[in-house]
Amino acid sequence: MSHPAKLALADGTVFTGRQFGSEGEVYGEVVFNTSMTGYQEIITDPSYNGQIVTMTYPLIGNYGVNSADVESKGTSLRGFLCKELCREPSNFRSEKSLDEYLRENGVIGLEGIDTRMLVKKLRTSGAMTGVLSTTDLDDASLIAKAQAAPQLVGVDLVKEVMPEQADDWDQKLHDIARHPTTPLPVRDDSGAGKHVVAIDYGMKWNIPRHLRELGCKVTVVPGNATAEEILALNPDGVFLSNGPGDPEPLDYAIKTIQGLLGKKPIFGICLGQQLLGLALGGKTFKLKFGHRGANQPVLNRDTGRVEITSQNHGFAVNADTLPAEAEVTHINLNDNTVEGIRHRGLKAFGVQYHPESSAGPHDSHYLFGEFLNLMN
Repeated sequence: MSHPAKLALADGTVFTGRQFGSEGEVYGEVVFNTSMTGYQEIITDPSYNGQIVTMTYPLIGNYGVNSADVESKGTSLRGFLCKELCREPSNFRSEKSLDEYLRENGVIGLEGIDTRMLVKKLRTSGAMTGVLSTTDLDDASLIAKAQAAPQLVGVDLVKEVMPEQADDWDQKLHDIARHPTTPLPVRDDSGAGKHVVAIDYGMKWNIPRHLRELGCKVTVVPGNATAEEILALNPDGVFLSNGPGDPEPLDYAIKTIQGLLGKKPIFGICLGQQLLGLALGGKTFKLKFGHRGANQPVLNRDTGRVEITSQNHGFAVNADTLPAEAEVTHINLNDNTVEGIRHRGLKAFGVQYHPESSAGPHDSHYLFGEFLNLMN
């Protein structure tokens, strides 16, 4: 049986609903995701470390959970909120319910709250700290805890989700992801082609699966690997992964990228792009409520095409701080923030969104082909 549970925000707002998944008490930055599907990929995305995620789509859990769609070895988010939880999923791939999955992974869920009110508040006031509890149901106590909880800015959340050691990647792309319209220039999952070293700051697993689909041999190294360690592997290219939180405290990552620039082709996604921007001498800033969803419109300045993209980030590169040799290649059509950068002289580029599309649209798969061309 589910029990009452509450979410208290630092501004004094309290939401009362029903617990599902695990029990206990957590604090985190409360954010929202506008995806209609893909809740399992969201729950297993390490980029949500330190955050409590609310889904704007009202019914969540209707197709259950399966072992093939996980994006990391576990869960990193601190809490999960929805309007209505489906307790009896129906899908031929379903192995268990979302309730069971969160309980097994120690994640507290809260359903039955007014998610529209919560999202409007986050859009108006910005992402804010909250406390989610099944044990303390006293409003004043929870609000005090939310106001005293640490902020996400300036904290290194990557060290909690990066792998402990280097490893060779051998998982192939799932058959369902091999969409006939997906514009990949090569389909060869032999692993005998170009050697890519992927720096894992909290990487979603569908990224190395796509690199493997291009025929690449993929070596995954921890986010704190040095430039010397990476160059010793003699890669044809270096990939900078997504990951959680504020990029500016990650001095070790920025130093490594600076040691690789001009020596190896570099491709960064999400946090990887922000770190590339910082390594080039730029600055980043915190967005008011971030971009999280599978329906974000991005303009490709090279082609004039608009891509519908999957995104999950709360920080962005400040275009005005980039050096003259770095150009902005993609912009977000909702708020004109930077969605892609490229260095004119060095073989280095990045995007702020997720071309591996797990979950989400397939419009941006071509970027993996651009990385492959850069290594040739």
